[in-house]
Amino acid sequence: MTRARALTATFTLLWVAAIATGFAALLDFDNRPGDAGEPPAAWPDGTALARRDGLPTLIMGLHPHCPCSRASLAELERIVARCRGRVQPLILLHAPAGAGLDWTLTDIRSRAASIHGVVLVTDLGGVESDRFGLRTSGHVLYYDSGGLLRFSGGITTSRGHEGESAGSRIILSLINKMDRTIADAGIAPVFGCPLEERDACNRK
Repeated sequence: MTRARALTATFTLLWVAAIATGFAALLDFDNRPGDAGEPPAAWPDGTALARRDGLPTLIMGLHPHCPCSRASLAELERIVARCRGRVQPLILLHAPAGAGLDWTLTDIRSRAASIHGVVLVTDLGGVESDRFGLRTSGHVLYYDSGGLLRFSGGITTSRGHEGESAGSRIILSLINKMDRTIADAGIAPVFGCPLEERDACNRK
């Protein structure tokens, strides 16, 4: 093998290795769950959020600059559309302390507001997110009509990927009263950006 061919082969191998490394890092990022937090087992005292009598409540924590959460919103919309009138969807739109209200004026906010029947709450300083133990954008909590936590987690299979997930199946089962045997909260991993992180999708 000539020197030129040897150099070409070496550079080709390095290029392939760099692509493989980058792809592996991307897969790791997409499939790495976020902080599951510690949601309260019952609707917390002191919250400004209201429950509707006789209806379960779906709460989603949302970072207005997290592109991963578009998939979570799409899945939430599908759940709400299939269970219209049988669940109250509520979205906590996180705004860090000191941020102006315009910080939340993004396409993600507009997408959230377009979901039928949703109550959209701007959570200045993350007060309510802290009260409900939400740490990751896209984290969903399901409280039954009696205010007990029955599900905590995500409703996507990985970051930014739409499609049926374990979380959405559990929620639909609970809403449709198909599973009466769940005594404790069902859980599923949640994929998204930390709510407290101003720069969404930081891949460090």
